[in-house]
Amino acid sequence: MPHITLTSGEPGIRGLFRFRPETARPLNELVESLLRADNTLSRGERELIAAYVSALNECRYCFSSHAAYAAAQLEGGMALVEQVRADVGAAPISVKMKALLAIAASVQQGGLNVTEKLVAAARETGATDVEIHDTVLIAAAFCMFNRYVDGLATIAPDDPDSYAVRAERIVSIGYLGLLEEAQNKSS
Repeated sequence: MPHITLTSGEPGIRGLFRFRPETARPLNELVESLLRADNTLSRGERELIAAYVSALNECRYCFSSHAAYAAAQLEGGMALVEQVRADVGAAPISVKMKALLAIAASVQQGGLNVTEKLVAAARETGATDVEIHDTVLIAAAFCMFNRYVDGLATIAPDDPDSYAVRAERIVSIGYLGLLEEAQNKSS
């Protein structure tokens, strides 16, 4: 049960956005920019970073959501996402993604845990400064989102299909598109 009265009944961050709609737009703009804007990392790879950090933080709602969004956009689908969660080193992803996920895991532990050695290792795999920057910001943002969602004890559906249905909408219209749809329905 949530720590505060959320009247929409929507799970996770969606219920929080309904509770404080003035925070919804800037947070959705951030995630839209980080996870969907043009980038040399695919949308699926960036969603994978978000899902991985959420798994490390044990945020069930955010992991389930972003795992579904990553799976919908990555060859290998949910099986790949689960492989990454279980053992990044053995997962069938690029060495660059492994290096970036190592940076993301360090951010999850604390920003000062990102070392020059980790950054150099990522660069050796071909990671650009923008990719390193975005990985750090995605990881930091999802630590915030995870703590926001879990700190207020929001609900998280048990049914994986509920996340998969939303993934289809995220892939087709994005975070801002879904926000605008939700705002239009409530007005």
